[in-house]
Amino acid sequence: MISRFHFPGHLPESGEVALPEGLAHHALRVLRLRDGEPMVLFDGRGGEVDARLVVRGKAGFAQLGERRTLDRESPLQVVLVQALASGDKMDWVVQKAVELGVMAIQPVQAERSVLRLSGERAEKRLAHWQQVAVSACEQSGRNRIPQVHPLQPLVPWLAAVRGERGYVLAPGGGTGFGGEARPEGAVHVLIGPEGGWTEAELAACDAAGFRRVTLGPRVFRTETAGLAALAVLQAQWGDF
Repeated sequence: MISRFHFPGHLPESGEVALPEGLAHHALRVLRLRDGEPMVLFDGRGGEVDARLVVRGKAGFAQLGERRTLDRESPLQVVLVQALASGDKMDWVVQKAVELGVMAIQPVQAERSVLRLSGERAEKRLAHWQQVAVSACEQSGRNRIPQVHPLQPLVPWLAAVRGERGYVLAPGGGTGFGGEARPEGAVHVLIGPEGGWTEAELAACDAAGFRRVTLGPRVFRTETAGLAALAVLQAQWGDF
């Protein structure tokens, strides 16, 4: 397969561009691409450019070729609202959600979240998750990068989106997605933390107009539930 790279900046229509240090390091030192090898660059704004790697000493450049307008985005505008999960579970969720076509990811702090983030630590983790999203786009062929929004407490976030269309996964607390009308515009899917939602949080979701749904009689782990829900929505209304 031809390697795909996100180019963090505007790509000109033709000519040669210098590869940013991080991109060049990944291409030359990690993937060990050689001078003249084909590659694909995309800037995250839609479309991609065929290119060839040019190596001069330790620096990397790209000779730009044809630009293609390719839209691999899902017709659904799903925002995955994921309660913070511990360890590397959030990395997994971000990566796989991007592969499944999510429009954006909103991390939220829930009462039973094992992981607690604030201040500089939260900012660093957000930047890391955004880079995970970039890498997932490189792998999956997406040319638009979903945004990972800054972390917010659940209840204030619910107040800000009150009245918008959304679902909250609550094992044993509702019906499935079957029979729901295809959404017009953005739809939010809320996933609880390892310890599950509290009754107060579920009540806040109810008050915001979000409908409780279930994915059947089994209880999913937090890192599985959102991905399963995205797959269901893509099969029901999207491009699966």
